Amino acid sequence: MQPFPPNESTLILQGPAGDLELLALPTEKPSNTTAIICHPHPLFGGTMKNKVVTTLSRVCHDLGARTVRFNFRGVGKSAGIHDEGRGEVDDVLVIADWIKTNFPNDKIWLAGFSFGAYVATKAAMKLSPAKLITIAPQASRFKQDDLIQVTCPWILVQGEEDEVVSAEDVFAWVETLQPKPQVIRMPGAGHFFHGQLLELRSRLESALLKDN
Repeated sequence: MQPFPPNESTLILQGPAGDLELLALPTEKPSNTTAIICHPHPLFGGTMKNKVVTTLSRVCHDLGARTVRFNFRGVGKSAGIHDEGRGEVDDVLVIADWIKTNFPNDKIWLAGFSFGAYVATKAAMKLSPAKLITIAPQASRFKQDDLIQVTCPWILVQGEEDEVVSAEDVFAWVETLQPKPQVIRMPGAGHFFHGQLLELRSRLESALLKDN
């Protein structure tokens, strides 16, 4: 496998479906953490360059973590076709193995937005990351007993005016979880946080600092 680059770089790893396109960002601070960040739904224009995904990357990087954004299979230069979350979880596992090869003592954070939040959460059941960060998770995708395996610290962000993911459904779903994630409610925020990305960044940074 390729080494983690010394500068922000686009890399190609060998994934389960072929080439997997990554954007890896090192940090100048001493770090024992790498964050893997998952993008929204590929069939609706989601890529690793999405603004919410970029915001997640900046938050984690500012807190001293290396970050890895990547394109799910079938997006950009990543080979394969969309697999409704199943193969996308496998993509995350390959990246996690790559990180463990480069930084065997690193903690791994998993983060994602919308469909990417679903994938990150499903991957968390297999990886037991040090932290899970989900923004506008698609609650309807989860089965009732899915999340008993998510025991890591978990921060969930939801805009109250989300026009894609029902905020009411997400908040009701959170009440069924045990343990419950830390919930950040953002009044007035829609699905893509237009005009509220700086507020999103600030709220996430504050929550992560308190959580460390």
